[in-house]
Amino acid sequence: MAQALLSIQISPKVNGGEDVIPYVDRAISIIKESGVTYRVGPMETTMEGDLDTLIDIVKRMNDAMFEMGSPQVLSHIKLAINKAGEASIARQLKKYPDGQ
Repeated sequence: MAQALLSIQISPKVNGGEDVIPYVDRAISIIKESGVTYRVGPMETTMEGDLDTLIDIVKRMNDAMFEMGSPQVLSHIKLAINKAGEASIARQLKKYPDGQ
């Protein structure tokens, strides 16, 4: 399968007054545990890898939100696929090493 970049912002519905941060932390921990290259940003997290692997991670993230008690989850996804295998976080950020 082609190399891909997948950015995700996961938005679980929570009970009134409940903090969403533990849900987001759990979602990011699933990415970390997967072993793929990733970068956490202020509004979304970007992962790099085989498309099927990345989609499986998204499924696990959503399942975890339900397991934590969320009745509904919105996963906002951006996807870039490069058949030549050149899709990478490092390549995309090469011009901006300090994030500026």
